[in-house]
Formats: sequence, C-alpha cells, structure tokens
Amino acid sequence: MQAEQEKYSFEIVKWFSYMAVVYLVMGTGLGVYIASELAWPLLYIHIPFFDVNFVFGNPENPYTSFGRLRSLHTNTVIFAFGGSTLMATAYYIVQRTSGVRLWSDKLAWFTFWGWNLVIIGFAITLPMGLTQSKEYAEMEWPLDILLAVVWLAYTFNFVMTLSIRKVSHIYVANWFFMAMMVMITYLHVVNSLAIPVSFWKSYSIFSGVQDAMIQWWWGHNAVGFFLTAGFLGIMYYFVPKQANRPVYSYRLSVVHFWGLTFGYVWLGAHHLQYTALPDWTGSLGAAISLAMIIPSWGGAINGMFTLSGAWDKLRTDYILRFLIVSLAFYAMSTFEGPIMASKTVNALSHYTDWTIGHVHAGALGWVAMVSIGAIYHMVERLWGTTIWSVKLVNLHFWMATIGTAVYITAMWVSGIMQGLMWRAYDDYGNLAYTFVESVAQMHPYYAMRATGGLIFFLGAVVMLFNVTVTIRKAVANPSAKTAALANANI
Repeated sequence: MQAEQEKYSFEIVKWFSYMAVVYLVMGTGLGVYIASELAWPLLYIHIPFFDVNFVFGNPENPYTSFGRLRSLHTNTVIFAFGGSTLMATAYYIVQRTSGVRLWSDKLAWFTFWGWNLVIIGFAITLPMGLTQSKEYAEMEWPLDILLAVVWLAYTFNFVMTLSIRKVSHIYVANWFFMAMMVMITYLHVVNSLAIPVSFWKSYSIFSGVQDAMIQWWWGHNAVGFFLTAGFLGIMYYFVPKQANRPVYSYRLSVVHFWGLTFGYVWLGAHHLQYTALPDWTGSLGAAISLAMIIPSWGGAINGMFTLSGAWDKLRTDYILRFLIVSLAFYAMSTFEGPIMASKTVNALSHYTDWTIGHVHAGALGWVAMVSIGAIYHMVERLWGTTIWSVKLVNLHFWMATIGTAVYITAMWVSGIMQGLMWRAYDDYGNLAYTFVESVAQMHPYYAMRATGGLIFFLGAVVMLFNVTVTIRKAVANPSAKTAALANANI
C-alpha cells in the first residue's frame, strides 16, 4: 500500500474526498432548513433566558429567505459536494486504470483551491442576492469565469494523464468522465455568455424564449452530464471493484456511453412544454426523452448484473448496498423523467412538487448514494485502513434510504395533488379551488419532506463522524495499517 501511495498522486484525492463529505453535510443541512421554511413559515423558536425570537423566512432578513437560500442549497449540493466527489473519483480512477501518476500535481492542487474558492464565492454572493437568476447557473460573471478556468485545468490534467497512460486501453469510466468534462465546459460557457454592467451584475446576451432554450439546454445537461455521465463513470469503476467482479457486459457499457452522449444534448426542450417555445421543439425533446429510457436502463442493468452470482455480498457489504441501491434509483429516475417529458403527463406535472420529487429521486437516491459508496471505498484504500465502524455505515445506509423514500413519496403525492387541484373545474367552468387552498393542502407533505430530508441529513452527519474518526485513527497509528489491510483483504 505504501508503494501505491508513492506511485500515485493520492494526497489530492484525500482532500477532495473529505471535503465532499463536509459539503454533503452542509448542503443537506441547508436543504432541511429551507424545507422547514416552506413547511412552517412562521415557526418561532424561543430561547430561554434570552429575549430572542428566531423566525424562519423573516422578510426583514432577506439573507435567510427561501429565494436566496434555495439557490445556495442547489449550488452547494451540485458544485460543492457533487463537484468535489467528481474530482476526487476522476483523479483516483484515471491513475488506477492508467497505471501512472497525475500528469501535474500542481495543476491538481490548483483545481482543489480554485474549486473551493468558487464555492466560497457563491456562498457569499448568493445570500446577498447577487445572481444571474438562471437555475443551476446562478453565479455572476466573475465566478463563472473562475469556474470555467478551474474546470478547464481539471479537464486538461485528466486528458494529459490519459495521454501518458501505460496501458493501450482507455477504461469506459474514463470515457464517461471525458464526456462530462468536455460537454460541461461547452454548456457552461455558452449559457453564461453575458454583458457585464458592473463587477457583480451582468445581462445574458440571449433574450426571451432563446434565453430560456439556452438555459434549459444547459440546465438539463447539467443533470445529464455533470450529475449522470460523471457519476456513471464512478459506477463503472467502483461497483466492479467493490463486488470484486468484472463489469457484466463491457460491450453494453460502450453502447450505453454513446447512447447517452448523443441523446442527452437534445432533451432540454422538454422543460418548456406549453410555453412560447415552438411546439415542434418541445415535441422533439419529448420524443428523444422517451427514447433515452433504453440506454439509461442499459447502464443500470449492466451495473446490477455485475453482481450476477454474487448477490450474497449485499448481506454483509454495506458499501456495495449504497452502490446497488443507487442504481435502482437511477433506473427509476430515468424512467420517470421521460414519462414526465411527454406532453400529456407534463400538463399535469410541470411546475408542481412532482418535479421536485423527481429531481431528488435522482439527487438523493442516485447521485448521493453512488458518491457515498465510492467515498467509503476510497477512504479505506487512501488511508490504508478499514472503516472505523461498519455498524455506522449500516446505520447511514438505512437513514439515507428511508430519508430518500420519505422525501420523494411526499413530493410525488403533493405534486399530483397540486396538478389535479390547479386544473379542476366546477359545473360552471370556474376553477374549483383557489391557489391558496392548494397551498394549504400541501402542508402535511411539506412537513413530511422536511422530516425525510432531516433523516438523510443526520445520516450524512453519521458518515462525517465515521470517516473523520477512521482518518484520525489511521494517521495516529500508521503501524496498524498493514494488519487492517490484511484482515480486510483490500
């Protein structure tokens, strides 16, 4: 193990991996807070012996309002947690599958500190209301430029590492990472094209429906490439490694890759059904969305079938449970998404909580769970030890699974109820319900959502504690590493 540590650039992977866990706690904690704002807008917490009343969503304190904190939440979980996970795993996988160190350690450290500077930047600016008001692209132009520079450095280092590899073959996980890196660069730059009018204010060069189309071309592909392709790269490496079995079908993984890479770029229009966008564009987006079920399920089946003949491993291997359950959520989300893209279902589901449920089925069930499994796997190998408490990993698994299930179930029910109430008419052709009546009906489901999110958040806290203790013990007692590794067969 010591020789491996010297052979590869693992120090940067360690820092990204640990910060990913920290950002998971921060992002989910923020999510619980804003979910509570919606469930209990006037919740007062009285602090004994102090004449203080803390109000969720106090209009006199805009910095903690839902509108500002929601964008901070999404950026924290996507860019801080998701981005750190992607950088940790990409740098880890490309070295292990290429048999070489990173092309440039200095460039890798630049990506770490640059990426965290981006995170600090949006953590300050978004609560202040400094935003472009574009979903998943809220950062203003100085941070957009910094993000692009850091991302290009990350991409260049990855590609150059592949160029000096000692094996002829480029493993499929690296293809998924490269697709993500190239497309996110292109998408981010085009969508963020703007004319600055001050240091923290700019206006998009696009306008009207063109701006909306460009935004959702980016927005859906942030999901398709950043949150799907990159994490499929994680899946294709860590599931076989944790299961200690080869990928079920390498040929299917190649078909899966090209199907997703070609198909995803066309899907953005399905977000703009029944708008000023030309009808044919929305129809095209819906049609290709439905076709995307095939390659998506191909990937999910490929990952699950990797366990063929070894399903008994799930009884004892909780890290593998995270990875496999993530594939189940991936399959479910990639079936649900195309169905919601169809015009008939979209008429009911759009602008409702059903969409929120769908997003979090993918975010919590797929992205977070495959990330958590990968990080647990890496922690043992990066620090040459075994996880401090397997029982806590088991506890975390059940908290994450139950929390996700409660959250998305609440949003599904709430969303369908919203859609039905909004389009209900009485015998005279008038709306059967006022908007306020629909809001009142949402309360129990919003409370349920906050509860589900809280369970997931507490699971993330358990993970942070477990990983921190594991690392501290490994650093404090390095002599125990060899024995631990022998017992764990790492």
